[in-house]
Amino acid sequence: MRTQVAVIGAGPAGLLLSHLLHLQGIESVVLESRDRDYVEHRQRAGLLEQGTTDVLRESGAGERLDRVGLVHHGVELRFGGAGHRIPLTDLTGRTVTVYAQTEIVKDLVAKRLADGGDVRFGTEVLAVDPSAPSVTYRSGGETRTLDCDYIAGCDGFHGVCRPAVPGGRTFSREYPFAWLGILADVAPSTDELIYAQHDRGFALHSLRSPKVSRLYLQVPPDEDLAAWSDARIWDELATRFATDDGWKLHEGPITDRSITPMRSFVTEPMRHDRLFLAGDAGHIVPPTGAKGLNLAVSDVIVLARALAERYASGSEALLDGYSDAVLRRVWRAEHFSYWMTHLLHTDPAASDFERRMQRAHLDYVVSSEAASASLAENYVGLPVTWPSGD
Repeated sequence: MRTQVAVIGAGPAGLLLSHLLHLQGIESVVLESRDRDYVEHRQRAGLLEQGTTDVLRESGAGERLDRVGLVHHGVELRFGGAGHRIPLTDLTGRTVTVYAQTEIVKDLVAKRLADGGDVRFGTEVLAVDPSAPSVTYRSGGETRTLDCDYIAGCDGFHGVCRPAVPGGRTFSREYPFAWLGILADVAPSTDELIYAQHDRGFALHSLRSPKVSRLYLQVPPDEDLAAWSDARIWDELATRFATDDGWKLHEGPITDRSITPMRSFVTEPMRHDRLFLAGDAGHIVPPTGAKGLNLAVSDVIVLARALAERYASGSEALLDGYSDAVLRRVWRAEHFSYWMTHLLHTDPAASDFERRMQRAHLDYVVSSEAASASLAENYVGLPVTWPSGD
């Protein structure tokens, strides 16, 4: 079998890339190890930069996003018993939108299948050959080979594509905390996200819909999820979100819970021969800055444009500049996520001096328009970085 672009992984990055290539008349096959039900229901990020929502709309995949996505114009930093709103739209002219990654995947799967796209679930990729580009995979008990012009590695941190880039250099950082995340069938207690810094640890109040709340607690990375009863979770959330004006947290049935470790990771380069990495295959950010999904989208926007130029004109100039271009934006997002994480989390090893420095920094961010604007500019998303010469 043969196609123009073999896409490994049916997460948002792989599906969106396949969709954008289709709009340019470029054939692709998407290979995904998990079944469709698993892919469409795994819980992931849910905050979209305006650039992400723009490309979904412009590509024709934004109908349900526009109908049920929740557009936000600000975000709250809460500490010392008080909330401080950062007016994102006033400071940047842009917005963010709450729309779960699960919903994006459902939309893109439906779009690709409706357009006659070749998306193969339950297909285990065994190996990729970046030089004589091909993918070896197992499906239905048979081992087969898919020949192609290019391979897009959108198969995440544990996939086969990143190890196929020889001589790569990796950069990583492990954080001394994790997030205990829950979904609850209860109306959100807030109209905009709340990032709370507390002596007992960080907490985040997000939302999924007018009837579903998404909340997080900072916990140790080796925390036992079984140690957290529903009552304990709600009590701890109420403590960390408490304000001097008596703000109340709505409680309800918890339908999902998990613990997510926090780390930063980047691999360089993100290309070898005919193999290109995108999304978590090339980089991971701590979730504090809500950059993971949005970085994956910006990667495939650049890659789709570079591939379209290659098939339209024969020029590989944009493909040659892909890795350097996306890594510039990746490192900017890594820094922002690192900064937000240290600004808001309670380091168990921090000295009293370091904690007072953290509070001083928070006071500055919410009292200085310039500091608030810097946070807002990064939070709503910086422009896509294109290959030089484009």
